[in-house]
Amino acid sequence: MQVAVSEQNGITVLSLTGRMDATTANIFGDACRASLDGGARRVVVDMSGVEYVSSAGLRVILTMLKATRSLKGTLAFCGLQPMVSEVFRISGFNSMLSTYATTTEALAALA
Repeated sequence: MQVAVSEQNGITVLSLTGRMDATTANIFGDACRASLDGGARRVVVDMSGVEYVSSAGLRVILTMLKATRSLKGTLAFCGLQPMVSEVFRISGFNSMLSTYATTTEALAALA
């Protein structure tokens, strides 16, 4: 997994590419934690480049959601591929997470 970090209008954007599984999920977790430690409070996770999320990936996403909320921040996800979207739906993550079709929509929601 690769993570590219950028900022748009004061909102941190983490763009993910690859698979989020037991061997790679912590790459996302580390990048998210570094952003939060650096002061980010509004974070968009662009998952348009992620084709697979395992239970280990879901665990890290949940951990990062809790960390963001504990800092009174906001975490939003966008660009879910069909398989990832289905995993979010089946696991109930759609009810816990803010998800958007595009990065533009997510940025507008967090603005």
